[in-house]
Amino acid sequence: MSGCGTGSCGCGSTDSSAAAATASTLTPTQSAAYEALAATMDQAPPLAAPSPDAGHPRGLVADIARINGVALNAAHELLDEEALRQRACTELLRQAAQQAGLLSADDVPGSEGAISTEASDAIEQLLDRELPVPDPSEEACRRYHEAHPAAHAQGERAQLRHVLFAVTPGVDVKQLRLRAEAMLIDLRCADDGGAKFAEAAAQWSNCPSGQQGGDLGWLTRADCAPEFAREVFGSAEIGVLARLVHSRFGLHVVEVVARDPGQQPSFEEVRQAIALTLRQQAWVNALRQYLQLLAGAAVVDGVALDAADTPLVQ
Repeated sequence: MSGCGTGSCGCGSTDSSAAAATASTLTPTQSAAYEALAATMDQAPPLAAPSPDAGHPRGLVADIARINGVALNAAHELLDEEALRQRACTELLRQAAQQAGLLSADDVPGSEGAISTEASDAIEQLLDRELPVPDPSEEACRRYHEAHPAAHAQGERAQLRHVLFAVTPGVDVKQLRLRAEAMLIDLRCADDGGAKFAEAAAQWSNCPSGQQGGDLGWLTRADCAPEFAREVFGSAEIGVLARLVHSRFGLHVVEVVARDPGQQPSFEEVRQAIALTLRQQAWVNALRQYLQLLAGAAVVDGVALDAADTPLVQ
């Protein structure tokens, strides 16, 4: 195991995710799915954008956002868009639990992202009732296993380098992405044995590994933040990856220098893990559609949410 040694760039295990900072309303499995859902909402078109305020850093919300009149943030509280969307989704579910008779109408809305224990339990009951997910068939599990032969490899390792463009409060995310994408293209076109990548990491990377040319050494899935590991492991790609890797820390240009595929288990050995993966994927899709319907029926002010006004195919 190597890495930059800080755990702050996606290459090290960490519990500092944004979701860990707020009270969970879901079971551990559902919480992981909810984080995945939140990531898919990054490009959601705004229903009602907050008023521009030149006195606040770009990317932070200064106005008070509301769901059906319920405030999601205090007037003095500055939130990034992702944190605000997470609060909005939780408030949509809290209100839905009230309408379903699972939560008292006297329940107080959340404060600074935290909700009452009663609301958390009611949301759990609501999701269990509204989002039934059947067990995947044997055929579906086998298809997944055949399509993702390395997904459950044991002992899989990868020798990695990266350039991290950190997303921090006040940063212009669009400009940051454009810069990262330009560098991705430039480094993929380089044919100099890796010298240009090392120079770019030393000059631009917001990770301590930049001083070593972005070298992270040999890493396993367990050494990385989950969202980083999902993008890097489970495939045979070598070289600079054709896409930016997104993590809670920012945007990464990643080069896979070498791979050790480890041991490939049989289908019987991973059948249960595959079934859990497919169930979680189905649950995320169902939750996304359910939240779209709730948003479509709600009065949403000052927060960008994806919405639908008609039932969707599950």
